[in-house]
Amino acid sequence: MAEEQEKEGDGAQMSLIDHLTELRNRLGVALLAFIVLFLITVAPMPGGGMNNSIASHVFMFLQAPLAEILEEKGGGRMIFTALHEGFFTQIKVGFFTSICVTFPILSIQIWKFIAPALYKNEKSAFLPFLIATPVLFTLGAAMVYYIVTPMAWNFFVGFEMAGSEGALAIEIEPRISEYLSLIMRLIFAFGLAFELPVILLLLVRAGLVSPEGLAEKRKFAIVIAFVAAAILTPPDVVSQLMLALPIIALYEISIFGARIIAPKTTDEAAE
Repeated sequence: MAEEQEKEGDGAQMSLIDHLTELRNRLGVALLAFIVLFLITVAPMPGGGMNNSIASHVFMFLQAPLAEILEEKGGGRMIFTALHEGFFTQIKVGFFTSICVTFPILSIQIWKFIAPALYKNEKSAFLPFLIATPVLFTLGAAMVYYIVTPMAWNFFVGFEMAGSEGALAIEIEPRISEYLSLIMRLIFAFGLAFELPVILLLLVRAGLVSPEGLAEKRKFAIVIAFVAAAILTPPDVVSQLMLALPIIALYEISIFGARIIAPKTTDEAAE
């Protein structure tokens, strides 16, 4: 039991300044990684212009679901209406890509900062949550890309109208900046929503909430899930349901997991 409570540090006491210095250095590593990745992402590849950068290829990947739908309908195009819009869209894509790639590096640096202050049993309890965070976010982003957006884009494209006598054709020509903002908002919304089990189980592990309390607040959780889906997703029922239903399912999974990891009471421990 004594071994379980030992910390793996060297036993030396660090001052507040030492802790702040270490934190600054570790955040500096993550910031440096972000800056390097950002420059690599937006820099043109050899033999090409801005349209041949990693950022441009990422944007092509993000707009592929819409491109496939428009190709089935006879083709389409995306536009930008301001001279600087194309450039700043590439910058936003580079920033978005660098943040996603740098996040695991930031997580590792934060873990290295707090790990020496944890006991072995605390590390074994906290580490699974750290690993689950990027995994669940990736699952949420994948759900957006492969399931939600194809259905949502089909819904929106369905409002196109062919021209006829006395009526002009209505055709979709999405702006690249608006499309990027929408797809990024969906990715972050679903990614953060999929972090719900991590947040709730951490609260349970800390003793701030109980499995019984989560179960009693199920009705409120369902209402909040639909309100959040209405705010974070486009104004169509399909995409709203595609976000609300997974949130509700993850909430139920969190209740099940909470009953497993919840700290035992004195009576339960005696049994």
